[in-house]
Amino acid sequence: MKKIFAIIALMGVFTFGMTQSVSAQDEAADSAATEQVDSAAVDTAAAPVEEAAPAEDSEPVEAGMYKTIKTKFIEGSAGFMALVAVALVLGLAFCIERIIYLALSKVNTVKLIEDVENALINKGDLEGAKEIARNTRGPIASIFYQGLTRLNDGADAVEKSVVAYGAVQASKLENGCSWITLFIGMAPSLGFLGTVIGMVQAFDDIQAAGDISPTVVAGGMKVALLTTIFGIVVALILQVFYNYILAEIEGLTAKMEDSTISLLDIVAKYSNKK
Repeated sequence: MKKIFAIIALMGVFTFGMTQSVSAQDEAADSAATEQVDSAAVDTAAAPVEEAAPAEDSEPVEAGMYKTIKTKFIEGSAGFMALVAVALVLGLAFCIERIIYLALSKVNTVKLIEDVENALINKGDLEGAKEIARNTRGPIASIFYQGLTRLNDGADAVEKSVVAYGAVQASKLENGCSWITLFIGMAPSLGFLGTVIGMVQAFDDIQAAGDISPTVVAGGMKVALLTTIFGIVVALILQVFYNYILAEIEGLTAKMEDSTISLLDIVAKYSNKK
């Protein structure tokens, strides 16, 4: 799982570097285009006036979603937008790690219970039942194995062991969820911070220009609104993943409780048979 974090973090750093490079390239291209336009304007002014040729019809080219997002990302101040992007990448890293862990924790509990019951009740093979639980992945099988190891100490010992170890396994299911909630809270907070700084920038522009015209404050207001939008979008994306993870944890916890009750019934049957 640590490799997943490292890979996604490197992807985030690479994306940020590419964004900065693209931003510099766009600025250089705009500067070169401006110089060419100025030069063309001078040549046109010096040349004799000729009859304008009819303009050719050109189809409007719609910007793709990727290009639009990239443009707005750059316009929203790369510093704060990069922080929001880092919050998204790290939050998704924890979400992906939890989703993979929960997916690997799922097993066919019905088959597991039947196999353990068949080995313990029908065959009286305690070691065979332990082997089945040991070779099955997931927290439910681990709880079964922990309970079966205390079977010779009595049903009460098995129950206490299963309950205690079940609490440990339930806590493992929630590892990393606190980090996801942290990034859910950080993303809009970073956006609001960018909003405040954008407003300050707008007032600084007003003070420097001595004018309150819309053109003066447009740049700062754009930064303020874009950082807020991106922060809220990131929080919404992470919230969807977080709710899905919580639903998976609740489902696994319910299966753990049901399987624990089934294990205690099997232990009771085994004790009575002896």
